[in-house]
Amino acid sequence: MSKQIGIPSRLLLAGAAAAFVLTWSSGFIIAKIGTETAPVLTVLVWRFLVVGGLLLAGMAVLRLRSAPAAMPPWRDIRPHLTIGLFAQVGYVLPIYLAVAAGVSSGTTALIDAVQPLLVATLVGPILGLRVRAAQWVGLALGALGVVLIVAADAAGSVSPTPAYLLPLASLASLVTATFLQQRTTSRLGIFATMATHAAVALVAVTVLGALTGALVPPASLGFWVTTVLIAVFPTLTAYALYWYLLRRLGITALNALLYLVAPTTAVAGALLFGEPFTLATLAGLVLGGAAVALVIAPARGAASAEQEGMDGGGEVREAPDREAVHAARPEKPA
Repeated sequence: MSKQIGIPSRLLLAGAAAAFVLTWSSGFIIAKIGTETAPVLTVLVWRFLVVGGLLLAGMAVLRLRSAPAAMPPWRDIRPHLTIGLFAQVGYVLPIYLAVAAGVSSGTTALIDAVQPLLVATLVGPILGLRVRAAQWVGLALGALGVVLIVAADAAGSVSPTPAYLLPLASLASLVTATFLQQRTTSRLGIFATMATHAAVALVAVTVLGALTGALVPPASLGFWVTTVLIAVFPTLTAYALYWYLLRRLGITALNALLYLVAPTTAVAGALLFGEPFTLATLAGLVLGGAAVALVIAPARGAASAEQEGMDGGGEVREAPDREAVHAARPEKPA
């Protein structure tokens, strides 16, 4: 009997999921810091310039280490221009505008956390996928946990009422990008996907920045530190993990992980900004963990099928009736 070598796929996915929650949560925290150093569009223009520079450096390294990869055909790139607009500009810009308008990071995360239930409701009509009863229970538990955490924060907010529409626009944009990604037959590797999305986002925010006179960055060190952090964690790392996990876990399971973002944001807010950590926060953490466990857990009888599908490298081959785990077949990174 051969002995498996390398990191088991379940352990790898668990680590990727944990990193995704942490880096995605960091976006709300860093947005709060970043919008205090410069106007929103200034932050975003330089964020995507840094992202573009890092991606170009990564491409140079890849070319030195291996033979240059062929440029993807235009028919594969074209759908990702639209997906990138929704996933980057449509999602990020309203979040930053909301935070700059005074909506707290916790409340913004709460509105964003509606996404799992919205996605679960739409996967049937749009993608023809099935959400199991246990997954519905998990999604409901996660929603309850998120509401518990930020209910007091939302009740005490003094932000202008229209600002609360901005996170809703952000939510709708990312849901749209997710479904467009799942429906398209055009597939790019993770690196090519990130590069395409960053390029279209950079063009869009640069045009907006030029029209509003927001291209010139401040000279403060705080702005540049924040910009680099924004580029590395909630942009490159979190989005790369989002598309990677979307292909490996499936749309329902990935969106369940978003239930852990609001509790994580609340914990970070307590540590960094002195925001209160209450029993409701603790309850939300517990309910969020239970929600993810229920949604990601395999259907009855699927565990044995998955075990039979394991190959020597730790990869999982397609198991029957496992929509939540294998809605989309993984691709090789670019």
